[in-house]
Amino acid sequence: MTPRSITVVGASADRSKFGNKCVRAYHKAGWQVFPVHPSATEIEELPVSASVRDLPDEALERVSLYLSANAAMGVLEDLAGRPVGELWLNPGADDARVVARARSLGMPVVCACSIVDIGVMPSDLDHGPALPS
Repeated sequence: MTPRSITVVGASADRSKFGNKCVRAYHKAGWQVFPVHPSATEIEELPVSASVRDLPDEALERVSLYLSANAAMGVLEDLAGRPVGELWLNPGADDARVVARARSLGMPVVCACSIVDIGVMPSDLDHGPALPS
């Protein structure tokens, strides 16, 4: 079964960043989107969690990381033992250390662009106004 919820770790309010483009692309495609950012409270009119530790298990069908390797390593520890359906390591987040650690924790790792996976080219996402709720 295809996942219908996604957690975007490294979500951003900056519409030029991939962490924002991912939120918009999945939201527009009808997915339930769970943005994660340590200090934001709302991104694209969606409530934001400060950590993956704050999310319910159903939010973890697909987890997409937009983080540096060092930041990603900490998130992996927070996800350890949780029911992660798919862990997408986007270009730049797919450091060999992150891949190896995620696999050692038993997470199903996909090293690819999670936006492209749903048929959207990130370059096609403009920097216009926020998506309506």
